[in-house]
Amino acid sequence: MLLEPPETHEGQDVFDDEFIQVPVIARVVGGHKGRRDDYKGDVESIIRVAPSIPVSALQGIEAFSHVEVTWHFSLGSDADIELEPRSPRDNPDWPATGGLAHRNHRRPARIATSFPRLLRVEGRDLHVVDLDADDGTPVIDLAPVFGEMLPRGPMHQPEWPTDMLRNYWKSAKDRPHP
Repeated sequence: MLLEPPETHEGQDVFDDEFIQVPVIARVVGGHKGRRDDYKGDVESIIRVAPSIPVSALQGIEAFSHVEVTWHFSLGSDADIELEPRSPRDNPDWPATGGLAHRNHRRPARIATSFPRLLRVEGRDLHVVDLDADDGTPVIDLAPVFGEMLPRGPMHQPEWPTDMLRNYWKSAKDRPHP
């Protein structure tokens, strides 16, 4: 049985609040600079936690191998948002898919989630590798990766993401120069 979402909640239209306010709790320092589609691997960067967050909030995080970082595509703009079906990276070899079937800065909230490896913690600085956010990127959430919270059951996807992301995590030092 499919459930229909309520049109109202406690007498209000459920879409009255079109925006939420989310604090920036950290910034990315170092790492990638500028929008690039591929060769994001093996780059070290720092997630520097904001002074408004107590250092004690990080206690115990060093025991985890990876962190889940939710960040904002701050280099994008509302003009970049594209919800109508289009071919990923404008490649006609890949099928046109709607904006919510993509993982990029053209989504309405321009938010991404990455799972970099945690190298060490020094005060407010989390040193990580394989974070695909650019230098200066605002971080809006940070959590340890619990294996039990990863997707359950077999995963499947179309072939085009594998083809498109073939070079995504290749080492940045192997990036061809224009």
